[in-house]
Amino acid sequence: MKIIALRTEIVRLPLPRPIWSATLEIRSTDAVLVFIDTDQGVTGEGLCFAINGNRLEILRDMVRSFEPLLIGLDPTMAPSFYKRAWADIGFFGHAGMSVAGLAGVDCALWDLRGRAAGLNVSRLIGAAATAVPTYASGGLWLSSSIDELQREAADFLARGFRAIKMRVGSRPVAWNVERIRAVRDAIGPDVKLMADANQSLSVPEAIRLGRALEEYGLDWFEEPVRYWNHAGEAEIAAALDTPIASGETEYTSRGMLTMLQMKSADVLMPDLQRMGGPTEFIRASHVAAAFEVKLSSHLFSEMSLSLLAAAPNAYILEHMPWFEPIYSERIELDGEGRAIAPDRPGWGFSFNMDAVRRLQRLSSDSSPLG
Repeated sequence: MKIIALRTEIVRLPLPRPIWSATLEIRSTDAVLVFIDTDQGVTGEGLCFAINGNRLEILRDMVRSFEPLLIGLDPTMAPSFYKRAWADIGFFGHAGMSVAGLAGVDCALWDLRGRAAGLNVSRLIGAAATAVPTYASGGLWLSSSIDELQREAADFLARGFRAIKMRVGSRPVAWNVERIRAVRDAIGPDVKLMADANQSLSVPEAIRLGRALEEYGLDWFEEPVRYWNHAGEAEIAAALDTPIASGETEYTSRGMLTMLQMKSADVLMPDLQRMGGPTEFIRASHVAAAFEVKLSSHLFSEMSLSLLAAAPNAYILEHMPWFEPIYSERIELDGEGRAIAPDRPGWGFSFNMDAVRRLQRLSSDSSPLG
């Protein structure tokens, strides 16, 4: 089997309404879909994305730039591609757009390898579990009122989730405490509740807010300060009883190693795109395991599920529905708040091209891009 082509498509994914974190407004989660074709008719699928479509065409061009390294490759030799690609982007550095574009290609390659072998990616790696605890992340934004927060939380519980994340921000401590208290009252003491500050606080502010929230039994306090301030994260982690979760904005397994060495996270949450794809995500999971640190994920739920199912130190999957509209399948819960790892080949989730075409038609500046 040989790779004969790399194809891309752009699809715009507007949210039902704009949402706010502490740092930005999110109106859409637009994606570059990546397809890798072989001479035996097997195609692998992956994606990378940009919030609000910012620089999406540049991201697509970055994906396409890897095509010369792919043509003629035997998919079972994918690690040789990754080694060459890693060297190829070295001039621009192993962060930012070059790593994001590589991630889309690497996701498609892993899907292709799984499909060719007839195995889900978790089994291709070596599965550690058939289901992974998951938390609802697609709601409870700063743009929600307290009544909306409570309704959204109740809806997540009705759908089978047993863990929920909400956002906090750089407002007064009392404002954040009131919102946390309202959600805790709505879900009761036995449901896990996480709080995400989206890097909006200073170290003293984070410690002050974190201490005020400790009576509400948070499962973690996420990204309290800027992602590069690992020393600050470590100071906050040492000052609070609540675990600190971080890592989604750091790049590659080397960035994860730095965080672990500095003890800046109790829960590590690598982002599949900022890792540079599954290859680096798997390396990051091994590094975290060596430090006996629990592993979560960030976005890309349909693909991250298989990766966490193959990680013995997996803690919980972020369930974010942003890409659900373009997939034919949905993540299923098992009745105990866990996401069931699919047994379908590859990622176990395939693009619904009819849905993709409908979305492309709805957007006047989005058309199929070969």
